[in-house]
Amino acid sequence: MIRKATLLAALLALTVVATAPGAAATKSAKASRQTLAVSIASISPQVPTSQTDVIKFTGTLRNDSGAPQSGLRVRLRYTPQKLPDRVTMAAYQTDQNPATLPFRASQNSFMDIPALAAGAQARWEFTATPIQLGYGSFGVYPVAVEVIQNGLQVMAPQRTYLTYAPPTVPKLPRNKLAIALPVIDQPHRGTDVDPKTRMPLFVNDKLSQSITGKGRLADLARIAQAAPKAVTWLMEPSLLDDLDAMKNKYLVKVKDETQEKPANPEAANWLTTMRTALADSPVVAVPYADPDVAALAHQGLDTQTGRAIELGRQKAAALLQREVKTNINWPPAGMLDADALDLLSVSLPAGKERVDTVLLNSTNLPPQPPVPFTPDAASTLDSVNGPVTALVADAELSKLFEPAAPTSVLLSTQRFIAETAMIAAEAGQASPRSLVIAPSRRWDPNPTLVNALMKTADNLPWLRLTPLESIKPGKLSVPRAGLTYSDQDRKEELTAKYLDPVKGLASKAQLTSLITEAKTPSSFDAAVLRLTSSAWRNSTRAGRAVTKLVSAAVTDQTDRIQITGAGPSWTRTLAGSNGAVPISVKNELGVPIALYIDVTSNNRELLQVNFDQRGPMKIGPRQSGTVQVPMNAAAGTSGDATVTVQLKTSDNQPYGKPQRLTIRITGYTGIASVIVGAALTVMLAAVVMRVLRRRSERKLAHAAKTRENEIV
Repeated sequence: MIRKATLLAALLALTVVATAPGAAATKSAKASRQTLAVSIASISPQVPTSQTDVIKFTGTLRNDSGAPQSGLRVRLRYTPQKLPDRVTMAAYQTDQNPATLPFRASQNSFMDIPALAAGAQARWEFTATPIQLGYGSFGVYPVAVEVIQNGLQVMAPQRTYLTYAPPTVPKLPRNKLAIALPVIDQPHRGTDVDPKTRMPLFVNDKLSQSITGKGRLADLARIAQAAPKAVTWLMEPSLLDDLDAMKNKYLVKVKDETQEKPANPEAANWLTTMRTALADSPVVAVPYADPDVAALAHQGLDTQTGRAIELGRQKAAALLQREVKTNINWPPAGMLDADALDLLSVSLPAGKERVDTVLLNSTNLPPQPPVPFTPDAASTLDSVNGPVTALVADAELSKLFEPAAPTSVLLSTQRFIAETAMIAAEAGQASPRSLVIAPSRRWDPNPTLVNALMKTADNLPWLRLTPLESIKPGKLSVPRAGLTYSDQDRKEELTAKYLDPVKGLASKAQLTSLITEAKTPSSFDAAVLRLTSSAWRNSTRAGRAVTKLVSAAVTDQTDRIQITGAGPSWTRTLAGSNGAVPISVKNELGVPIALYIDVTSNNRELLQVNFDQRGPMKIGPRQSGTVQVPMNAAAGTSGDATVTVQLKTSDNQPYGKPQRLTIRITGYTGIASVIVGAALTVMLAAVVMRVLRRRSERKLAHAAKTRENEIV
């Protein structure tokens, strides 16, 4: 009886599988994910071009069930119907429902797997031809590799695509493809150097790990060495600057202390590798420290963007030892609004290479109305300084270079081939269009995957790799909705709460340049720009900590120019109702300065200041300078009065905090004249009496001598 019940249950199970394959397969697939794992290792050729091409599929099957498995077969699922568009492709890729698999199971393309021990792995392979698969024309066809056990599916299949590309009449247009790869990091220094030791001062030592082994920047260097020369590189100059500083001894701030680090030879090696690898490739210098341009436009830090572009050009050109472009701007997340666009367009003065191209996210500039095909990447935007070219990156192609989860290189390559082939075959396309690929700015790439995708792109007959700068708006440009910048995009920016202290600090740091005689750029320019980096969007706490470090350094430098004797216990004496009071300024900087001194009486009825400085007072390095300030006290006044002294730059900007000085008025001017006059009269009388007495004494002596001679 038990045997009959068991047999009946087994037959019932088979019936359920036969009548409800979707539900049974789904349950078995969920269980099998932890038991059997199938993977596709190769498909050759990746793009068959003839109906008789033999397509070889290879891969592995691994038994993770913990028990021996037998009765296994790996086979191909296919359909002779090609996918109609990219939307359907994406849906097929993400769908896990077995009912949506290609409906035909191949009777020729399969391989039986011998009994597989627990933990063991078996290699499989089989072949097929386009004619066997029913492919009749150019297109993208879905395929899948599944595992069945004793005739039943036991695991979720591996989905992919086959692109069949026989000759077409007319020939497919060869679309232009620009690949823009970012080399962007976060700032690692506050000020350039430690004020005391003059050694480079880092806020962390993350760079030393990133440029070695499997570090992110080490991977980018590997990609650069193998990349086609048409690939455009978006290089962030403050990263180069930081690595250049690491070539010598440097300091790392750890809590309240600093640790000295030896010179890092890997930093020099990384710079040399990138310099050599990119010598013949187009390089665009991102503005220094990758500032949050939209936030700067909205919070009134307009001058920082232009300075970041120019400093970025200088640093990148010097450290890469070549000219770089700065006319292309890639805003954070590829998003900007009209204010940010206008700021970029006017950031550099006439004669400089202005920003005339922006690289944008597809959501920032969508087609209007929506189109059922892939729009051309290039269009035109209007700014206050004239037209600006907008290049829109293709979201799906860019994601293939930066998958959200680990993926097979082969499957990603097959998807890339299929996506670009689908674009080339879209209805209505008679001439080439432009495409742009741009992974996120701080991506962590897989060199094997990225190099495979770029190599594939360079060999596909419907693509032509080209530098980013070569893509311009053409006849195929579609109408777009204009810059779409949502409230959420605005919330992603650096906030006013974060940037307000930076704004004040930027003004204070600029004074350290304006006070110098040569007006050389501020030594804090780079430090302030690092505080505006878009890297702080998701870590404002760390950004504020760096802001405090820079603020302390700026204050320390500002205090190196001071009025001597400005403390509350110091007084200066005005003898009489008028006179000149000396005020001295000490320059502890290593450069000459030029400044003005503004002196204001705090009680004009008691004391008036009549000081008109005709030209700036120049003080040499580590020297002091003094001016005599005329002052007048009210008649009969004595006691203390105060004046406020403010140092100013040559363009009349206040430098440092105003200082209050105490002026002691003696108050004896009238009576002093009488006393002095009387004293002079007495002294004159005494002198006259002394002269008369001496004359009298000489006459008496002469008379006595005469008498003596007469006696003799």
